[in-house]
Order: sequence, then structure tokens, then C-alpha cells
Amino acid sequence: MDQIQSNNFQQQSQALTTEHKDSVMEDAQESLFDSVVCDPSSRLLPTGLTRPENSGEDYVMFVNAGEEATNEADGGLTFLGDTFFDGGNVMRTNEQIVEGGDYPFIYQSARLGNFCYRFDSLPPGDYVVDLHFVEIININGPKGMRTFNVYIQEEKVLSELDIFAAVGANKPLQLVDSTVSVKDDGIILIRFESINGSPVISGICIRKPGKPSASQVTNDYVKCNYCAAQIEIPVSQMKVLQTKSTAKYQNKIKELTMQCELKAKECYEAWMSLTETNEQLEAVQMELDNVTFKSLTTDQTVEKQAQELRSISSRYEVDKKKWTEAISNLQEKVKLMKSDYCQLSHEAHECVDSIPELNKMVFAVQELVKQCEDLKVKYNEEMIKRKKLFNEVQEAKGNIRVFCRCRPLNKTEISAGCTTVVDFDAAKDGCLGILATNSSKKSFRFDRVYTPKDDQVDVFADASSMVISVLDGYNVCIFAYGQTGTGKTFTMEGTELNRGVNYRTLELLFDVSKQRSDTFSYDISVSVLEVYNEQIRDLLATGSTSKRLEIKQASEGSHHVPGVVEAKVESITEVWDVLQTGSNARAVGSNNVNEHSSRSHCMLCIMVKAKNLLNGECTKSKLWLVDLAGSERLAKTDVQGERLKEAQNINRSLSALGDVISALAAKSSHIPYRNSKLTHLLQDSLGGDAKTLMFVQISPSDQDLGETLSSLNFATRVRGVELGPVKKQVDTSELQKTKAMLEKARSECRVKDESIRKLEDSLQSMESKAKGKDSIHRNLHEKIKELEGQIELKTSMQNQSEKQISQLSEKLKGKEETCTTLQHKVKELEKKMKEQLQSETASFQQQIKELERKLKEQKESSESLLRQQIKELETKLKEQEQSSESSLRQRMNELENGYKERELQWQQQQQQTHCFVEAGKATPDVGKSRMDGGEYPSESEARILKSSNSVNPPTSQASTNQIRSKREFRGNEAENNYGIPTSLHDRRVTRKSDPPRIARVVRPTTKPVIAAQAAPVSHKRASTSRDQVQGIKERETKKKIWSR
Repeated sequence: MDQIQSNNFQQQSQALTTEHKDSVMEDAQESLFDSVVCDPSSRLLPTGLTRPENSGEDYVMFVNAGEEATNEADGGLTFLGDTFFDGGNVMRTNEQIVEGGDYPFIYQSARLGNFCYRFDSLPPGDYVVDLHFVEIININGPKGMRTFNVYIQEEKVLSELDIFAAVGANKPLQLVDSTVSVKDDGIILIRFESINGSPVISGICIRKPGKPSASQVTNDYVKCNYCAAQIEIPVSQMKVLQTKSTAKYQNKIKELTMQCELKAKECYEAWMSLTETNEQLEAVQMELDNVTFKSLTTDQTVEKQAQELRSISSRYEVDKKKWTEAISNLQEKVKLMKSDYCQLSHEAHECVDSIPELNKMVFAVQELVKQCEDLKVKYNEEMIKRKKLFNEVQEAKGNIRVFCRCRPLNKTEISAGCTTVVDFDAAKDGCLGILATNSSKKSFRFDRVYTPKDDQVDVFADASSMVISVLDGYNVCIFAYGQTGTGKTFTMEGTELNRGVNYRTLELLFDVSKQRSDTFSYDISVSVLEVYNEQIRDLLATGSTSKRLEIKQASEGSHHVPGVVEAKVESITEVWDVLQTGSNARAVGSNNVNEHSSRSHCMLCIMVKAKNLLNGECTKSKLWLVDLAGSERLAKTDVQGERLKEAQNINRSLSALGDVISALAAKSSHIPYRNSKLTHLLQDSLGGDAKTLMFVQISPSDQDLGETLSSLNFATRVRGVELGPVKKQVDTSELQKTKAMLEKARSECRVKDESIRKLEDSLQSMESKAKGKDSIHRNLHEKIKELEGQIELKTSMQNQSEKQISQLSEKLKGKEETCTTLQHKVKELEKKMKEQLQSETASFQQQIKELERKLKEQKESSESLLRQQIKELETKLKEQEQSSESSLRQRMNELENGYKERELQWQQQQQQTHCFVEAGKATPDVGKSRMDGGEYPSESEARILKSSNSVNPPTSQASTNQIRSKREFRGNEAENNYGIPTSLHDRRVTRKSDPPRIARVVRPTTKPVIAAQAAPVSHKRASTSRDQVQGIKERETKKKIWSR
């Protein structure tokens, strides 16, 4: 109710204010331009520049701000370049200017910032200045982002001009007919002062004062109420009238708003008084409920305590039996302990006698422990030597070294309750255990096993020896294999704070090359490739290159990819930039297994050219660092579309890698390297002449047990492959060059010998030929004359072709003229289309205005209906509140009267019970009968309290009357019982066989009233709980006597 009334008052106040504001909005919009303009002779127009009727004779100059000089042939206007400014910047736009007039291009440029314009050498006299504005920067607003003042000859013309608030974005705004007088100095100064943001101007027009055009003259008229004649009013007087009308409307609005606020305050105070009365009623009801609840809880606690006493007594008997049995058992145990103590004492005496022998044994054990520690140290040293020798043997055989690395459980796996199935007990010895589902354990052995606690430094420390061998001239390949999401990319690339193998490899190469700079010179270049959907992509290539990269075999037998970008690196910073560009260009996607899954095989190739400065030996080696895409099952990833195609290609290339490994392990004659682009690129590394290292990445989660076992089985097969001894990659290109040079020198010597012989023969023949040359010379003269004749013919042909070209050029000029005429026609058609659009827009605007008027009428009718409904609802609510308050007060009065009557009845009953106790002390027989009579009300009271706990109907006037009648009836029964004569003893004696009559108590149907009745009795029972227990036992014995 509170929120509904407050909302209704707010709606009424808003409706009153909006009615008056709508009537004032039109006048405020019309007076917006007049409030900005300070010069009474000038005015603002929300339109663009139109073509003048007098062909620009009155125009002195027109400066297009931010553009160069242009000449408009049709209108006769010349737009000067922006050369009269001092300060500011130029802004241009290509967006269309709405209602730009005949010259919209002048509004597509503007000057912005802190600037002013100065026009010199003007003849003295009066001029008219027009300023053209447009908002092309803050096209999205809001209002107030750009406000400024404009001064002409240090007189304010515009005050706080906001273009966006006046017309919006990309719409022109003109200040027209601003008169200026130029003195003898011939200067016009236009200054712009910023208030908020930077001032902006698009064009400045200076013209001579003349007759204004019909389109620009606008007269203000007032219609006479008597004769309906139009009276012309000056602009200044019209402004005064408008300001007075706006002030009147504003005062009316203030008065109405004040009245609304006062009414709202009165309604709020009335509502607050209502809420306070309701809260008081609720507090009284809560107190009554608390009293009834306390009485019920006391009865329940009494019953619970009685039950607890019974259970405690039963437990006590059971515990008593248990303790007796326990004591007997303890006695037997004590006897046994005594006998054991005697035996131990005898044994202790014997041990004391054997102490010197034990000391000797201790010394001997200590010596054995020392020997064991020495043996452990020697064993560890031998194990290290054995590992080194084993690695050397493996390198000699050419085996692929395999390192296994396991990642820790991630947050999602921990929250899902996944368990680890990897056992790292023997990780130092290269052994790894996997706990299978059938409680069996599978063990695998690798060259090195890394636990989740091992960091990137530990991983690279074991691989650094193979990295350094690249500088020695050996080919090396390091690749990471494993399931998606096991950390392959983290191992190879790492992060900026925790670098991976790729960055640490190049860092180590640069450090070692600096150390060997005295004896070796190294050239290091890097290329980054990607095998995506069985296509090779260059990740360092700039731009979108559609060139397809293929693998070619060199003459030396090695494989390479021509056309790949090889970036030369000379520092660590350059290395990090190259690696980042490669990793950013790599194809990455998301699936159910990994949110950022690598969808391609990333291959980093480091080419090292080394030259021994002592003996001139040159080597050319490669280091492949490969981050394979994750092996994954399609059912588990649940991918579709393009991701499904990627997953299929990834699994196909990895299966091709598995086929190559199995073929190498079986030492078959044919190895299928060309089944995939991946294996084809790695042919040099897997096919011999290279050192190869594989990182197998696994997951410790029990959900990935199948993929973990398949990865480990593949790694064991890879570890068993023997590639043969490694060969040093000597750069034979220079040797071939020297051999070629020697062969050339020998061939040249042979050619020179032959040439000398030929020269001797030629000298002899020259003498004979000299005689024949004279005849040949004559023949050549004749041929020269023939060639001159041919040249003359060709010159004539060229002249003819030039004439033809001139004719063709004339034809082209004619076609160009026809094109220009067509363009003029197109422009005329565009103008006609614009006129049609303007007429259509005017008609649409009229329709829109009619619709708005209809909507306003509908709103007013609906608002009046709503107000009537609101008033009716308020009257109904007030009537309901008054009726509810009267009914509540009646109920409260009835409840208070009933409660007082019950208290009087309880006091009378207590007095009667006190008299009955005193009479019972005088005679025993009568006392018993009175006790029997006094017991019935207590039982009935307990039953009434129990029934009040079980039944909870609402109170009413009829229920209170019934309760009063019942209480009166019980009071009469109690009085009759108390007044029983001594003949009751005779009645018991005469009718021993009859069963005892127990008074039945009718359970009442109301809850809160009965609880109020039982409150004082329950308080007495809570104070004397032990007496009640004894009273219950006495009643039970009496009932047994009566049953007999």
C-alpha cells in the first residue's frame, strides 16, 4: 500500500508538470536561437548555403575553412582558400551533410581549436558577415561537449553556442546578417572564445549590405483579436514578449509543483500514521502469541523431563549391569597382569646380565650403518656414471631419448573430485607407475621422469646438452607429444614470466656463441612453420599470402621448404618478438577438453651456420623445436564443423607419425615419411643423422587414463627406435666452390693453349683473308645503300601512323564532349529527385504532426480516466482501512474482557482449592474424596492445554461465548465436588464392584484463548516439577485400587 500510494502521487505530480511543460516546449524551441544571438540584426538559420540570385555581385569574399580555393561556375561564387586564420587545426569528413544547400562541400571541412580570423585591406564602410557552422566531430553528442562565444570587432555576436544542441550532427547552421563597420584601417577581426571544448567554423562570408532575398526575409506578425488584421512587430519587441511569456509559464509551473509537493507530504504523513497504528496492533498480537507459546512450551518441557527421567532410570539399570560385568573382567585381567609382571621381572634381570653383550652388538651395528652409507654414496656415483654411459651408448646407437612430464590437477578436476593415477615413487630412476581400473599397476621406464613439482629450469637442464650440439654441427630435433590439455605448449613456449624450452634454447645458444666468439663465428636465423589441415603455413609472413608452401629435397639429400621467412636474430629481445609473433599467428580453438587448444603442429626451426676461425671448417645444422597438436578422441571433444575437420587432420598426422615410428622400430625397408606433411618435414630428424628428444606429456587425472596409457605406450615404442650414429653436418658448399674453381682454372688453361694454337693458324689465314676483305668491303657499301632506302620507307610509314593517331584523338575528344553533356543531364535529374524528396518529406512531416496531435488527445483522455480510477481506488482503500480498524478494535476489546473474566474465575478456583486442602486435613475419608474431586480439574486443564496446541482455528465471538459457558460449567462441578458430604465414603463402600467414573473433558476449538487460561497453572507446574511426578505416581496407584 505504501509503495502504491507513493507511486500514484508521483504519477500525479509528473502528469501536472508534463501538461504545462508541453505547452511551453514549442515556445522554448523557437526562442533557443534568439537566446544565443546577441546582435538583434542577425539571426540563426538551420539550413545550408543557397545559390545567390544576383550571381554573387554583393559578395566580397567567401572563405572555405580548412580547404583550398575553388571556383563554382554555375553560381558565380569563388571560394577562397583558408589563409586568413591565426592558429587552430583542420578537420575533414566524407560523411553526407544533411540539408547542406547548394554547396554542401563547404561543410565537409572545418577549422578547430584556438584560432581567430583577420581580414585586411578592406575599403571602409558597412559590411555584412555570415558565419557557417557544422558539427562533424562529436557526431554522437552529448549536448554541451562544444560551447563557445563569437566576437566580431570585439563585440559579442553569439553567446554559448552549442551546435549539437541546436541542429544535431552533420547539419549546417548559419549566422546571417551580422552587420560590421570597417574603419580606415580596413580590418575585420573575428575571434572565437572557448567555454567547453574547442570552437569550430566551416565558412566565413563577407558581403556588402543590400536588399535581402525573399527567402531570407522573415517578418514577425501578431493577429488582432477584433479585426483579424496582422500587425508587424520588430524582432527585439518580439523577443521581449517571448521572454515575458516564458517567465509567466515558469512561475505557474513552480506554483503547481509546490502544491503537488505539499499534497504529497500530507498524504505521506497520513500514511505514516496508519502504518504506526498497524504496527501497534501487530505488537499486541505478538505479545498474545508469545504468552500462549510460553504456556505450551512449559507443558512440553515437563513431559519431556518426565520421559527423560524414565529413560535415565532404565539406562542406569542397564549401565549398572554392564559395569558389574566390566569390573569382573577387569579383576581377571589384573590377575593375568600380575602373572605377566612376575615373568617380565625375571626377564629384566636376565637382560641386565646381558647388557655388556648388547653394547658390543650396538657398536657393530653402528659400523655396519657407516659402511652402508658409504656404499650408498658409491652406489649413487656409480648410478650417475651408468646414466652417462647409458646416454652415450644410446647416442652411439642413435636411439630417441624420451622424457616424461606430468602436469598437476587443475581446478576443474579438483572440484569434480578426480584422483591421481600416477605413481612417482621411482621417478628418480626413470620409472613411472600407472594405477589401472582393475587395481593393477603398470610400470614404464624412460630416460627421465618429471613430477608436477619440477619446474621449467629442471626440464631444460636435461635437454641443454643436446641443444649445445647444434653449435657443434649436429642436427637436433626436440618435440612434445601428448593429449590435449597436458601442457605441451607450456613446456615448449612457456609464459613471459616462466619461459619454455624454445626461449631457453635460443638464450643458451647466444651465451655459448659469445663464449666461443674467439674461435667460432655463428649466424643464427629462425623460421616458424605451422602444419594446419595438412597445409604448411609460414607464421612469420606478413599479410595474407595465398602462396602454397611445399617440401623440396636439396641436392645434398636434406629437406627444406623454399619461400619461408628466415628471421636473423642477434639478441634475446628479438628472439622473444619473433616467438610471440609466431605464437599469436598460430591456429587456436576451444573444445570440451581444453578451452585454448592448439589446432596445428607448430614447428620452430633454428638454423645455425658455424665457421671455425682456426681451420676454416664450416658447418650448417638445424634444430627443430616441435609443439605437436594434442592427440584427442572425437567423442570426448564433441566438436563439429571446422573443429571436426581440424581434429581429423590432427589425428591423421599423428597416426602417420605412429606408423613411421613402428616402421623404424621394426627396421622395415620402406618407411612412410610422405604420408603426412609432419613426418615429411621430420624425415631428416627421424631418419638418421640427427639427435632426437621427445617430451611425452601426460595427465594425472583418472578421467584421462585411456589417453595417458596410449601416450605412454607410444613413448615406449619411440624409445626403442635406433636411428644409427649421428653425423656432423659439414657445409660442403665452400668445398664444392673451390673444386669448381680448380676445374674452371684447368679448363681455362686448356682453352688458352688451344687458343694460342688457333691464333698461330689464324695469323697465317689472316694474311690470305686480308686480300679478300677488299672485295667484301665493296659488297658492304652496296648493302648500306640498300638499308638507307629501307629506312626512308619506314619513316614514311611512321608519318602515316602519326596522322591516323591524330584522327583518333579528335574522335576521342568528341566522345568526351558527349560524356560531359550526359553528366550535366544526370546532375539535372539528381536535382529533380531532390526536389521530389523535399516535397515528399514535407507531406510526411505534416502527417506526423497530425498523428502527434491525435496521440496527445488520446493521452489526455487516458490520463483523465486514470485519475478518476485512482480517486475511486483511494476512496475504496480508505473505507476498507476504516472498516478493518473498527473490526480490530472490537476484537481487541472482546479479547481483553474475556481475559479479565478468566482471571477472576482462576482466582475463585484457587481460593476453593485452598479451602478444600484445609478441610482434608481434618478428616481422612472426606479428604480422600475431595482429593479425588480435585484431581479431575487438573487433568482436564492438561487436556485443554494439549488440545490448544493441536487445534488452531481463528477466534470469534461465538467461540469465546462457548469457552465462557464451559468454564462456568466446570466451576459449578468443582463447587459440587468441594461440597460433597461424608455420605461419599458410604457410596464407595456400597459400590466397590463398580468401575471408577472419570470426568470427560470436552476439548475446546480455540487456541489463543485457552492458552491464556492455562498460563498461570503452567507457571506453577514449571516451578514444582518433582511434586508433579509424585502426584502422577499416586494417581496411578489409586486407579489400580479402583480397578480391584
